[in-house]
Amino acid sequence: MPLTVVLSNTAGVPIYEQIAQQVRDAILTGQVEADEMLPSIRALARDLRVSVITTTRAYSDLVADGFLANVPGKGYFVLPRDSELVREQVLREVEEHLDRAVERARLAQLSDEELHDMLQTIITTSTTFKDKQ
Repeated sequence: MPLTVVLSNTAGVPIYEQIAQQVRDAILTGQVEADEMLPSIRALARDLRVSVITTTRAYSDLVADGFLANVPGKGYFVLPRDSELVREQVLREVEEHLDRAVERARLAQLSDEELHDMLQTIITTSTTFKDKQ
């Protein structure tokens, strides 16, 4: 399945981060397989109508995070997923999201009990992960 990246100018997230996150998610979910070649920096920039500098930054971040390898003269390839690396990456993202949620809850003056109840409700009613298994 080809890589699909959808950008939003109103997301409040830099374009390079949107690209990197969507490629990372595609790798983590198996949409993009290990050893698969990704579109070239120039081709991706052209397809997304963004600067080559933007796609270069996204790919560089993915290389630094251990998701991609740059093979000179050939392009960027998905590295095999190390299950421990994948788990650490996902845990870090979950912690960041929860940290932001707690900050917002504090702004709304929610008690710990209310926050726990909200989280429990979300866990109980969430089908996103359950449906993918």
